[in-house]
Amino acid sequence: MVSCAKLRSMSRTTSYSLKVANEICARLAEGEPLRVICRDDHMPAWRTVYDWRSADPEFAARIAHARDVGFDAIAEEALEIADTPVEGVRREVGTDGVKAVHEDMLGHRKLQVETRLKLLAKWSPSRYGDKQQIEHSGHLELGKMSDEELDAELAALAAVAVATTQPPDDGSDLV
Repeated sequence: MVSCAKLRSMSRTTSYSLKVANEICARLAEGEPLRVICRDDHMPAWRTVYDWRSADPEFAARIAHARDVGFDAIAEEALEIADTPVEGVRREVGTDGVKAVHEDMLGHRKLQVETRLKLLAKWSPSRYGDKQQIEHSGHLELGKMSDEELDAELAALAAVAVATTQPPDDGSDLV
């Protein structure tokens, strides 16, 4: 007996097709994950798409661009989820029995938004990650130093660097 997975893999595309590649890129640009796209019967397995990407730099560039556009679609989707209340039913069990409470599914929507934003921060940290700001709290205020003071400071730093990289001259290298 042939399994469903085997039957499905037998009908899948394995050779590169421009039509399939275009559909994959279009769907990625809509924010749909590659593995979801590849679950469709007429689509290749996701590993096949990665093989195509490795073999064809132009296709790899198209995939990268489509994903980049798709990240914006996912961000817009997160905003839509946050802005759109969804009514759900919560059951409360009390002394007087079970009652249904209709309310906004705020916790579920929050989880959906946070998941999307965390994935975006991992996938594209330069665009969606938290901004990092580095402060220097050293004693030097370079903007307020004269050229002579800067030269002296650089000479002192260079002397320290040379001293720490030179082997000690105590004869220990002769033993």
